[in-house]
Amino acid sequence: MRFKVLIVEDSKASREFIAATVESIDGLEAVQTASGFEALKILPRHRFELIITDINMPDINGLELINFVKKNPNYRDVPLFVITTEGREQDRERGLALGAAEYLVKPFSPESLEALVRRYLRLT
Repeated sequence: MRFKVLIVEDSKASREFIAATVESIDGLEAVQTASGFEALKILPRHRFELIITDINMPDINGLELINFVKKNPNYRDVPLFVITTEGREQDRERGLALGAAEYLVKPFSPESLEALVRRYLRLT
């Protein structure tokens, strides 16, 4: 079975780094968007098993995206990770309170992201 992972990140370098990490795992396909607005447009047309988002983006920020995703019955139970430069405890608490499963602060290791992806998608 092939799993789709949505990556929402305005930084092309970060987006491609995350996508490369995700796609290094057999059976995963990364779908990339550069903004929360683009993510909202493609969410109804696909089925994603995991969503990874940044917080600071130019149109719809990551926290607004999390709020939308967690209110959508099709995505309410889909794990969502935040990867951001915002490392303050209050930012972390807010992201987790909105429904993020994990909150990673940049820079992070690809091994830590891979381990989390494997754990949440129950891949060995």
